[in-house]
Amino acid sequence: MLETKRLFIREMVQSDLDALCTILCDEEVMQIAYGHAFTVEEAQQWLNRNLKRYEDYGFGLWAVICKETNEMIGQCGLTMQQWRGQGILEIGFSFQKAYWHQGYAIESALACKEYAFSALNADWVYAIIRDINISSQKVAIRTGMQMIDQDSKNFRNIDMELLLYAVERTKELNQNRSLILPISSDLNIQLTSLNFSKHEQDYHLINLENSKAEQ
Repeated sequence: MLETKRLFIREMVQSDLDALCTILCDEEVMQIAYGHAFTVEEAQQWLNRNLKRYEDYGFGLWAVICKETNEMIGQCGLTMQQWRGQGILEIGFSFQKAYWHQGYAIESALACKEYAFSALNADWVYAIIRDINISSQKVAIRTGMQMIDQDSKNFRNIDMELLLYAVERTKELNQNRSLILPISSDLNIQLTSLNFSKHEQDYHLINLENSKAEQ
């Protein structure tokens, strides 16, 4: 579905469950984002939800395949999430720990952002990240996002502080420019944006006709 310099990004299938479990069932990988590792049954439910997303929306979290090894090393994609009662389009990602700190999350997230803007015609793309997840915050910033809001959530008896990052399709976040970012019908947040460095990656989109958004 998507291709970058080092990666193929495609829909997950049932045979990806074992590779998915190396991510979702790893305590170190999952602790910072969800507070615990998933069971195999929970990983299957996660996979099922994304298979249903493909049917309903034409997108979801996708398998990230390393071109060099043809191995599924992570997941990255787009999902509809709730923030303050409004649906938002979110980029999400997680990778096997053996592939951390090698730029794969940034590379795949940039491709998904471009897909959201080019194929889905989205005006805004968001990322919801725990306040303690510094690595994912850095990825969001490197893809052009800026933190615009925060909220609290209790997930399985764990109190979590969540940060909302966002990037707009038609505007760059230039230094000292004031923005009004729509989060919900009754909430507008005004901020002065910061100057972020850009991370350049070569990527292109293929088989965009697979997106139901274009039908």
